[in-house]
Amino acid sequence: MSETRFTDQHEWVRVDGGEATIGITKYAAEQLGDVVYVELPDIGRKLGQGGEAAVVESVKAASEVYAPIGGDVTAANSALADDPAKINADPEGEGWFFKLKIADAGEVSKLMTKEQYDEFVKGL
Repeated sequence: MSETRFTDQHEWVRVDGGEATIGITKYAAEQLGDVVYVELPDIGRKLGQGGEAAVVESVKAASEVYAPIGGDVTAANSALADDPAKINADPEGEGWFFKLKIADAGEVSKLMTKEQYDEFVKGL
């Protein structure tokens, strides 16, 4: 069974066994506006929790995407290079950024649940 958690930097992480899929939230995509470019991490790269992992650029701004948890990058969503608008269309689905092999599963439990994240966003 997969579980999704969220960060206060508006990243989400979907955990499925020992692998995690990471992207930005719908809220983040709405704040950015139309995404025009994305820079993804290389496969095999080691990321620490909170480390800079990717860059997303929109017509309004460029933003860093941080690793919600640490691990080794196992996949990058190459479809985003050709069609960065997927991030706006389906940020918490087809618009995922990268996958990683989880280094410390304990880091996941420190992140916000969907309910906690929704409350956090209401206060912004």
